[in-house]
Amino acid sequence: MASHGIEIKSLYKIFGPFGSDYVEAVKAGMTKAELNEKHGHVLGLKDINISMPAGGITVVMGLSGSGKSTLIRHINRLIEPTAGEVVYDGADICRMNEKDLREFRRHKTAMVFQKFALLPHRTVIENTVYGLDIQGVPRSESVKRAQYWIERVGLSGFEKHYPNQLSGGMQQRVGLARALANDADILLMDEAYSALDPLIRVDMQTVLLDLQAELRKTVVFITHDLDEALRLGDKIAILRDGRVIQQGTGQEIVLSPADNYITAFVKEVNRGRVIRTRTVMRPLDGTTDGLKIAAEATLETAARQMTEADQARAVVVDENGAPVGVLDLRTIIAAMVTPASSEAGKMAAE
Repeated sequence: MASHGIEIKSLYKIFGPFGSDYVEAVKAGMTKAELNEKHGHVLGLKDINISMPAGGITVVMGLSGSGKSTLIRHINRLIEPTAGEVVYDGADICRMNEKDLREFRRHKTAMVFQKFALLPHRTVIENTVYGLDIQGVPRSESVKRAQYWIERVGLSGFEKHYPNQLSGGMQQRVGLARALANDADILLMDEAYSALDPLIRVDMQTVLLDLQAELRKTVVFITHDLDEALRLGDKIAILRDGRVIQQGTGQEIVLSPADNYITAFVKEVNRGRVIRTRTVMRPLDGTTDGLKIAAEATLETAARQMTEADQARAVVVDENGAPVGVLDLRTIIAAMVTPASSEAGKMAAE
């Protein structure tokens, strides 16, 4: 049970032999282009500050080259930071000695990669116990644990298969089972589902959400896909050119994008799956009879429930069942459509 979040504070990464010499210049406003052209160094991350909640999924999103993979590799220090801190359970990972870092990587973190990174000459069960072997867990115990997770990710009956006998989606399930068998608090997922076909990808997102509802790991999930970010993320941080340009819940980002770049991203989003009823409900107006809908329900769910009940109005209730507002179908439909004002704003901005 993870009780600690991850705090990333003023993190900088400058690639090149003298990176630390240029941190102050970058702080003072030297651009990525200038650093590269004049000094032959590459700005990977600039002043990253993100609180990643314990037991939640933080999605770091951005296009390729935005710095998101560089960022996730700082959490288990596969990349050495130029400046800043990554704090977990009171310790700064950036300052750990070799022994502590090794312990941290072995016992606290597990990573799931886009390319699966399975060992081709080991069977499914042998791949799953791999991390436990490294930890020195006795075989009788490790095989039992591996078997449990293979079942949980839906691969029963495939224990003796080799990776090349499995589809991409199944290989990714092995990667997930291996990560979970390690019993690490932190799960790092770097574009884990990007190589999968769309339907299998949605399937794997569901597997992760179902497991997460029970396990409450501290998950850091990297993606370039906004729909995936919105479906998985309790919190989302959007990177561009090595900087965080917006962070918040999916709903906050969709409803108030920080700039034109993010506005363009969220324009195509299915708002009905992101916006919650509490955001668009109106104050109570007398009667609290009739259909009840949860305040945390998405508009899509609310619309479905109202349509099935043949009701144009519903009472919104909090987690204790107390009425907190009212909602009608017209309001829902208006909120599901991308607002015209942001369209006009975007035209003007262009």
